[in-house]
Amino acid sequence: MEKISVFCKNTNTYMDVPAGSSLLEIKELFGVKKPFIISNAKVNNKTESLHFRVYNPKSIEFIDISESSGMRSYVRALCFIMAKAVYDIYPNATMDINHPVSKGYYCTITRNGKLLNANLDTIKKRMNELIAQDIPFIPFEDETVKVVEMFRKCGFEDKALLLETSGMLYSKYHKIDDYVDYFYGSLAASSGCLNMFDLMQFDEGFLLRIPNRENPVDLEPIINQQKMHNIYNEQSKMLGIINLRNVGDLNKVNEEGMTSGVIKVSEALQEKTIADIASQISARYKNGVRVVLVAGPSSSGKTTFRKRLEVQLMTNLLKPVGLSLDDYFVDREHTPKDENGNFDFESLYALDLDLFNSDVKKLLQGEEVSIPSFNFTTGKREYKGHTLKIDKHSILVIEGIHGLNPELTRQIDDSSKFMIYVSALTAISLDNHNWIPTTDNRLLRRMVRDYKYRNYSPIDTLSRWGSVRKGEEKWIFPYQENADVMFNSAMIYELAALRRYAEPILLQVPKNVPEYAEAYRLLKFLGYFNYINDRELPPTSLLREFLGGSSFKY
Repeated sequence: MEKISVFCKNTNTYMDVPAGSSLLEIKELFGVKKPFIISNAKVNNKTESLHFRVYNPKSIEFIDISESSGMRSYVRALCFIMAKAVYDIYPNATMDINHPVSKGYYCTITRNGKLLNANLDTIKKRMNELIAQDIPFIPFEDETVKVVEMFRKCGFEDKALLLETSGMLYSKYHKIDDYVDYFYGSLAASSGCLNMFDLMQFDEGFLLRIPNRENPVDLEPIINQQKMHNIYNEQSKMLGIINLRNVGDLNKVNEEGMTSGVIKVSEALQEKTIADIASQISARYKNGVRVVLVAGPSSSGKTTFRKRLEVQLMTNLLKPVGLSLDDYFVDREHTPKDENGNFDFESLYALDLDLFNSDVKKLLQGEEVSIPSFNFTTGKREYKGHTLKIDKHSILVIEGIHGLNPELTRQIDDSSKFMIYVSALTAISLDNHNWIPTTDNRLLRRMVRDYKYRNYSPIDTLSRWGSVRKGEEKWIFPYQENADVMFNSAMIYELAALRRYAEPILLQVPKNVPEYAEAYRLLKFLGYFNYINDRELPPTSLLREFLGGSSFKY
């Protein structure tokens, strides 16, 4: 029997294995053990299912669910089992996995357009029966035209349209008995490992609970994200009205030359929302609000949102005065450090809170204040003669990631604050069972902006993203429900417009670096979107902050 040489990164050893061995078999040969469930592997820095067979020399690293890639494979497999269970119990119904919320995934089941009050105990029982069977999730592959035909016969038009418009020659799918489904990316090896989940009633549907990302032996805790859930629901209703629930619908509109209308509707909806927020602030101004705090995670579009909000505030006869938290960084040597000994610039305490509160209080009292600026090259605070003063028609607009943290403005009376949370809450899905992570949307925005305006390579952006996300989990997301209003900065057409800019950047990532796995995943993801031309984007579009061509100065 022909043998091939395989290097296992987990054990740092080589071994000759039979050609055609699956990754599952190779894992056993090397005796790989991980703290948690191993759900996929990187083969030459590309994520593959554990059923992937190796015919040539490879470098392999096995991944467990404590890593984002491993958790994605686990959750996809869990969704497959859940979809199969729902199909068995409600064969004529449609299950939608709508969006992430409260550390889980919000799902609904409908029949003939009406929501079903599903029996969750029955669904869980059926899921556990399927898990006990330890069904292997071996992917099937066929010509896309045949896979599309199969999904149409099964009544899954969302999947058929996605694959039909994606331009792929061959497509993979998964099957249990007579039930077939499609998932973007690899699944865990088999149903037997899916012992950590729960279903609970949530709003008009239910929440799929998943393992905790930091400690996968427990479920994620339930957190209150009702405001964010409401924003998702509003966007979903809008998508339903214009029949653009999924990416296949968007691609079809593009093929029919109707993208211009989608851009106009998306931009108009955002402008209407910003105008409504400005009207709310104006009404609250009469009752003493003098400070507007704009917060949100990286690449959420806070800066352009703030500039557009300021325009709308002026139409309400208010004079916005801008202040940036970036100007209040402490000198570099006083910056707190993380557990690895690196400067933690995401920390709230990287800011001089006392100086910030003092300056804001003086401004609110009508005093003229000398505003610092931070020199990122020297790591020092500087004063360059910049002063601010507000009058009786002024309102202070402060932008920064910590805006909703009560500790930031602890010395400012709550009655004088209006707080806004901005994020790209992507409501359009690939299909009914494949949502689009908001983090992917923001990562692609950031990558394009970093490359165009900050001279960062895609490797730089990808390698830093993990620490950025960790900082968001600690310093931003716990406070988002403090907002008076939330603004969804994601646009219906956005990822189709970003594709043209992001693809050439991602293609620069070489295959021999760890970041290639994520670059490859994002390239595959973008491949589902048909290109659209961004020439019809107005110069005030929030997306211009990342693509260029904005009429705002940054």
